[in-house]
Amino acid sequence: MKGLCAAGVLRRRSQIKRRSDLSYRKRLLCKRFKTVIAGKPQCKGIVLKKVGLEAKQPNSAVRKVCKVQVVATGKNLLAFAPGDGAFNYIQENDEVTVEGFGKKGRAMGDMPGIKYKVIKVAGVSLDAILKGRREKPTK
Repeated sequence: MKGLCAAGVLRRRSQIKRRSDLSYRKRLLCKRFKTVIAGKPQCKGIVLKKVGLEAKQPNSAVRKVCKVQVVATGKNLLAFAPGDGAFNYIQENDEVTVEGFGKKGRAMGDMPGIKYKVIKVAGVSLDAILKGRREKPTK
C-alpha cells in the first residue's frame, strides 16, 4: 500500500510541474494555431481600408496602416506599410501578403496593437516596387 501512495504523490507532483511549463501549456491548448494568420508565417489578404494611426508617446508620427481581411481565416487585422511612400502603392481591394514583425506575436515599437506588416502587393514585392525594380501590375 505504501508504494501506491508514493506513486500517487509523484504523479501529482509531475502534473503540477508540467502545467507550470509554458511550452507544455501552449502545446496542450494549441495556442500557436489560434493566431489571426492561423499559425502560418505569411498569409494573403484583401485590403479593406487605409488608415493613419498615431504613434505612442513621446513620438508624434502618423503610421500608415491597412485594415486587411485574411483570406484563409476571414478575420481582420491591421498591417503596417513599411518604407517611404509604400502607402501610395496600396489601394483598397488589393491583394496583399502579410507577415509578422518577428517578435513572437508582440506589437512593434510605438505602434499599439500592430503585429503584422505588408510585404507584397498584387504578388510583387513592396521593396522592389519602392526601389523601382518592378512595377505594380494593373488590372
